[in-house]
This record gives sequence, structure tokens and C-alpha cells, in this order.
Amino acid sequence: MRSTRWLWRTVGFAALLSTVLCAVGFAYGINQIIFPKPVARDATEAPQQPAAKPKTDNWEAKDQIRIVALGDSLSAGTGDLSGKGYVGDVRDKLEKQLGKPVFVYNNFAIPGYRTADLLKDWDKKADIAKSLAEADLVLLTIGGNDLFQGGAGIFGPGDGAEAPKSTPGSPDQEAGAGFNPKAAAERIPDALKSLEQIFDRVSKASPHARIFYVGLYHPFLDLDPQREGAPLIQQWNAAAFDLANRYPNITLVPTYDLFELNLNKYLYTDHFHPNQDGYDRIADRIADRIVDILK
Repeated sequence: MRSTRWLWRTVGFAALLSTVLCAVGFAYGINQIIFPKPVARDATEAPQQPAAKPKTDNWEAKDQIRIVALGDSLSAGTGDLSGKGYVGDVRDKLEKQLGKPVFVYNNFAIPGYRTADLLKDWDKKADIAKSLAEADLVLLTIGGNDLFQGGAGIFGPGDGAEAPKSTPGSPDQEAGAGFNPKAAAERIPDALKSLEQIFDRVSKASPHARIFYVGLYHPFLDLDPQREGAPLIQQWNAAAFDLANRYPNITLVPTYDLFELNLNKYLYTDHFHPNQDGYDRIADRIADRIVDILK
């Protein structure tokens, strides 16, 4: 009888002890959830951070090359019936020369854009600067519409030369109009100020990329028998060259000579944009410049 009583007392005491321990543990857990204590960390232990993307301008060390293009209709490829334009041609040529994948990561070019339009577009689109930060190669065309403004005001009473036919997205010209260089000259100062801002933004957004600005050619050379427009194009290209030289990662690629002697052969039917062969010539020159830099 006494043995049975002792057994029940032992069982009761054990049950009470278990209940107390559970209650204490439960209270401790609740306290840690409501009032968590900071976890002590060894002073030598640094918090883990996501691995940063390596920044390098050494193309040999890269698995792939990313191209970002921006600017006007030339970077958009207007006039190339294949749809590639010089940007696509550069991609193909580099992939063959470098023996590694080359991608057109983004092309922000808009036909008809002037320098001021590009700056406004940049302010509205955060992904432009973001894409440029990821680029290895930046291709830029801008300024042609500033000087020629789609032909508006460029063609005035002249020598009676027959103007090219008007097509969508091309200069609107009146029959019997001649080239009027004064209209282009008036636009140069403001356009160069905007170009300087563009160079500064692109260089800062792509500090590790190679940036190529495509110089201007004279699309109306055959309507300019006195070659009055040639000095204006040279003035623009010379000023753009000086601006580019302020930035170690910007290179101006001249194109005037590519079209000077065979204008009709390398222009599209709108008499303003390059055709497929014209774009290919521009791409050849850019690819050659890149190869020279990589040597």
C-alpha cells in the first residue's frame, strides 16, 4: 500500500515538473519573439554581401560583349532593307573577329531625334543610363537632324537643281530647290552645346565602355555644287572631335569620305540615310577602329 502511494507521488511530481518546464520554455520562446536580443557577431566577421559584377574594359577577359546604341535614325538603321543597320553589322563583324558572343543589349535610337530630343528622352527613361552602365560598347549617332532638320529650311531658292523626291521620314523638299547652308549654320552652336551634354552623360554612365560617336557626312552633296555645306560638316565634325577628346573612352569615327565620292551608290532612295551598303561601310570603319584599339 505504502509502495503504491510512493509511486503515485513520484508520478505526480514528475508531471508537475514537466508542466513547469513546458511553461517556462513557452514563456521564454514568446519573450524572444516579442523582445528579440541582438545576436553577438565576431568583430572579424564581415556581413555577407552579394557578389559585385566585375568592372573591366579588358575585352579579352569578357565572356561576351554587350552593345548599347542610341541616337537618331542612323542608329535605328533607317534605309537598310535588311533591318540590321550599322549596329547589327558591327555586332556581326565583332563576333567574327573576337570569337565570342556579341549582343545588341539595347537600342534606344529614335528616327528624327535631334540632340535636345535625346537629352529629354534620357531624362524620361531611367533604363537608358542603367543599360549604358552594363554596356561594353556604346554606338551613338546624333546631330544630322540638328543641322538638316529633316530638310526643313535647308532647301530654299537655289540653282534650280532637281530636289530628291519626298518619302516618309525623309526631308520634304520643293521642286527646283537648292541647298541652303545658312539654315544649317544657324543651328550648329546650340546643337554642339547639347552634344557636349550628351558626351558627358554617356561617358559618366558608361565609364568602362568604349564609346564610338559616328561623325556626319553630307547627304546633299549633289545638290550643293559649290560645296558650301562641306565646311559646315567639317566644322561640326571638328568640334565633335574636340569634345570627344575630353573623354578617354569616346572615339569619333569619321564617315564624310565614305560617301563623298559615291554618294548615290551608298544612300537610300530617300537621299538622306545610308542604304545597306552604306551602313556596311560605316560598320567596317567602326570594327577596324575597335581592332586597332584592342591591339
